[in-house]
Amino acid sequence: QKTVSCPQPKGSLLRSKALKDASDEPTGEATPREYVHVLDNNRSITRVEVGPQSFTLMDHEEIVLGPANLVTVPQGSYCVVLNPVVIGDDGQPQHDEHGQIKLKHGVREVRLARDPFPLYAGEDLVGSVKPLEVITPNEALHLKALHDFEQQVDDITILRQAGNEWMFEGPGTFIPRAEIERVAIVKSTVLMPNQALRLRAKREFVDRWGISRKTGQDWLVREEQLAATSAKSSKKPKGRTKGGAYIPAVEEEVCGIVKAYVLTDKRALHLRALQSFKDVYGATRKAGQEWLVTVNSADSHIPDVCEELVGQVEVTTLTNRQYCIVQDPIDSNKIPQMGTQQIRTNTSFFLHPGEMLVGGVKSVYVLTEQEALLLSANEAFRAEDGTSRQAGERWMLCGPCDYIPPIEVNVVEKREAIPLDKNEGIYVRDTKTGRVRSVIGETYMLKPSEVLWEKTLPAVAEQLLGRNKADRTRLVTYPVPHNSAVQIYNYQSRVSRVVFGPELAMLEPEEQFTILSLSGGKPKKPHQIKAVRLALGPDFSTDIVTVETLDHARLELQLSYNWQFEVDVHSQEESAKLFAVPDFVGDICKLIGSKVRSAVAATTFDHFHRESARIIRSSVFGLDESGKVLPKLSIASNNCTIFNIDIQAIEPVDQSTRDSLQKSVYMAIEITTKSQEAAARHEGQRNDQMSRGRLERQRIVDEVSAERDRSALLQLQAESAAVESSGQAAAEARARAEASKIEAQAALKQAELKAEAARIEFEAEQQQLQLRREAEIKHTSELNALEIAKAEELAEIEAAKFKELVSALTPETIKAMSTAGPETQAQLLQGLGLKGFVVTDGNSPINLFNTANGMINLPGMQGTPPQ
Repeated sequence: QKTVSCPQPKGSLLRSKALKDASDEPTGEATPREYVHVLDNNRSITRVEVGPQSFTLMDHEEIVLGPANLVTVPQGSYCVVLNPVVIGDDGQPQHDEHGQIKLKHGVREVRLARDPFPLYAGEDLVGSVKPLEVITPNEALHLKALHDFEQQVDDITILRQAGNEWMFEGPGTFIPRAEIERVAIVKSTVLMPNQALRLRAKREFVDRWGISRKTGQDWLVREEQLAATSAKSSKKPKGRTKGGAYIPAVEEEVCGIVKAYVLTDKRALHLRALQSFKDVYGATRKAGQEWLVTVNSADSHIPDVCEELVGQVEVTTLTNRQYCIVQDPIDSNKIPQMGTQQIRTNTSFFLHPGEMLVGGVKSVYVLTEQEALLLSANEAFRAEDGTSRQAGERWMLCGPCDYIPPIEVNVVEKREAIPLDKNEGIYVRDTKTGRVRSVIGETYMLKPSEVLWEKTLPAVAEQLLGRNKADRTRLVTYPVPHNSAVQIYNYQSRVSRVVFGPELAMLEPEEQFTILSLSGGKPKKPHQIKAVRLALGPDFSTDIVTVETLDHARLELQLSYNWQFEVDVHSQEESAKLFAVPDFVGDICKLIGSKVRSAVAATTFDHFHRESARIIRSSVFGLDESGKVLPKLSIASNNCTIFNIDIQAIEPVDQSTRDSLQKSVYMAIEITTKSQEAAARHEGQRNDQMSRGRLERQRIVDEVSAERDRSALLQLQAESAAVESSGQAAAEARARAEASKIEAQAALKQAELKAEAARIEFEAEQQQLQLRREAEIKHTSELNALEIAKAEELAEIEAAKFKELVSALTPETIKAMSTAGPETQAQLLQGLGLKGFVVTDGNSPINLFNTANGMINLPGMQGTPPQ
């Protein structure tokens, strides 16, 4: 045998050791809260020994588990035992016929708070002892049944089948069972005001409101719906609600929180039905139907699962100065009137689905006296004033007024009266006749059948007039400068007219300016200059002409011609000649060039070199009978006169001619230079001789003057020595006299200054004394004034005090007080029987005779002798 003992505390171990030492028997002890498993090898049965106890192991017994602590489950805790023992009706474990403990194999048992207990052979503790799970408010446990069982809930027996799921909602303590699997903890979703919870059904079921839900169906749970349900029901329904908190059932899936849209007077919701349903306001909606939800229906709106938010519609506010045209407006039954229009003004409204604004919000047409509207009728109608209008008819509405066009009227444009100065105008086309006319110098309002007409000019004319960005409906004008002319051609009447400056040329609709194309450059090339006006001159033109002399010398002549037009401005026939020659500059240059070439060709180079001016002028102007050059050359075709010609340069064309001409010029220059040098040399020598003579003469004159000055200097030195000897004594005497005079004057001045200082000091002392006395007098007077003011204020205070005292005591009380003493004395004396008395302090003298007379004359004492 052997002795086995359970682990003991320190004192128990010492005691067991003492017992073992005292005896050799195999005995042991099991302390409280401990147990061991003892295996009987003969029968293969394991028993449990629970302390406190001592036991002896036989040879065929052994310890297979322990010593181990008893399993302790405190209050609020639980543990799970796998393969628990079978408990009989007497509460004790059951044994089989062999004495072995019966077990529920494969079964889990949940054990709550109880006395500490051991684990029998075959039992296993799953995990450790755990506290019971406390479910707080707004929380729930998602549970699932592992197999069929019955459960008592609020005195009701519920049959749970395997696979069933349900929620255990707080507040409460969840007591686990072996048949129940804890899936998850579910927190509630708190719904604030104007919020809803969107749910989706995981499978078909009937929700807490008794509505059958299909798998995949979505719906909303609103906050007010939860509050109403919580107020009506006192029991805990499936998926219990807590005010605004919602715990979804196991068949429900939370898709999210839907917030409400706040509706105001200025905002509405545009919704579209995704399927046919009845909305929260009780209206039946068809799939695809669109409608508005305004503040008249609710303060806020949460879009349902069958509703699609198209957008938020802002209110359209119209003042009495605004209007709009609504296309396809709805009627009182909310049905759109397709193809119709409606005018609205001075109102606020929301555009319903299908309605739209034509052109947006418009302002009322406000017309002044100078404004009008061009109106056109869209269809035949009768106006408010009774006037019948046909479709397409146009008319004008003139101001001053304000106007809102009806549906049948289209505003073509707003017109303003065009103010025109006397030099301004416009082009107007009559759309009925097609005639174009100009209006000049008046304020003009277009008629209904009139429009502004744009006058188009050639590109060259546009550029010359600078009208690229100008208003083409305005009258085309051109200020003709002084001494200029402009030709205007009328393509309708085929008549031209000439306008002379200074004048403002105005074009009628059928008229155009005649553009001049003149030659330019050196030598002249055609079509180089474009011009509107023709300068009448005098002016000049420069050209280069190539000529050849009789001896074949080629020369280039640069000639400048002065020309001028001589015309009678009052004669249209003469004026028209000005523009008879399109390029008068090129024609003049060609005419003069031909004359010059023919004249130079008949002369030699030397002769032309000497007489070039006369040859050219005579060839151009011609000679009279006496051989003199004529003063001018007149061209009768355009009345142009050339009155002068200037030869600016002559250049040889051939190199040999240019070299010989240059050599001759050099020789002439050299001869001239040498002659000028000789003349300059002779002039220089002559000037040198004259300068020398003048210098010698000046030297002699200077010497004579120097001798004269020397003799004067000697005479002055002699006079100075005489004066010096005689004047020294006189100077000393004058100096002493002057010193005495100065000393006397200084003494006199010093005395005067001392007297003045004494006077000033005396006056200062007197003034200071006077100021001191005035200050004392002022101080005394101010003190007296203060004393007087103080006395007056004290007197006023005393008087006010006395007055208030008198008013507080009342005159009757004062009178009573003043008479109280004498009356009391008199009554006292009367009580003593005295007929008369005198009160004195013994110091003041008393006239007894007067006193006696007073007593005699007392009232009631007449005729009664004194006693």
